[in-house]
Amino acid sequence: MNARVTLAVAGRVLRQVRRDHRTLAMLMVVPCVLISLLWWMFEDLPGDLFDRFGPGLLAMFPFIVMFLVTSVTTLRERSSGTLERLLTMPMARLDFLLGYALAFGLLAALQSALAVAVSVGLLGLEVQGSVWLLGVVAVADAVLGTALGLLVSAFATTEFQAVQFMPAFVLPQVLLCGLFVPREAMPGVLEAISDVLPLSYAVDAMQELTGAADTGAIWQSVGIVACFALAALALGAATLRRRTP
Repeated sequence: MNARVTLAVAGRVLRQVRRDHRTLAMLMVVPCVLISLLWWMFEDLPGDLFDRFGPGLLAMFPFIVMFLVTSVTTLRERSSGTLERLLTMPMARLDFLLGYALAFGLLAALQSALAVAVSVGLLGLEVQGSVWLLGVVAVADAVLGTALGLLVSAFATTEFQAVQFMPAFVLPQVLLCGLFVPREAMPGVLEAISDVLPLSYAVDAMQELTGAADTGAIWQSVGIVACFALAALALGAATLRRRTP
């Protein structure tokens, strides 16, 4: 691993995203708009539905957006031949993936800060714990989406194939994360599957922040999400092909 190469890759990705206004809008604006739409839907219904579902949505939307943008952007590099040319240089595959993870991690931090500011500052999401800790959980969740997007890009050969991975990688996590039915109320098999899916721990941490706010439990969930993200990056580096078949 070479830190200089990793930073060079990260800088290149950030310059590309800055020039791509559609991708920038997808990263920064779409999660805030989706959360605002759901707040509007719940506003006139009885009960504090936005306070109930808002934390889970704050975990879910950045995760999905970062997964989609990262996987498609990386596959665009492969389909254009840029990825193959980069990997012919004295660059380890881990340097390439860490550069991408660093660049999209910075974008994820900005995206999460905006989403938290909109949810708490404008839409009135009630948080028992610290708002900055809510931001930390949102960033960890977005980085997880980035890492899984990079992992998928190691297996897919086209942007269309990357999108096809969404039903396999993302939707089961959305359904079983505890947003719609509490995980402890699920049938035993589904609860066991939910226990090995990383989004479940991100949603647990978000919901903990709006309830008892047990800081130890929140950091434990954040640690588990971080371990999943690191494992996805390591697996992606091990399986990333230098040549496009």
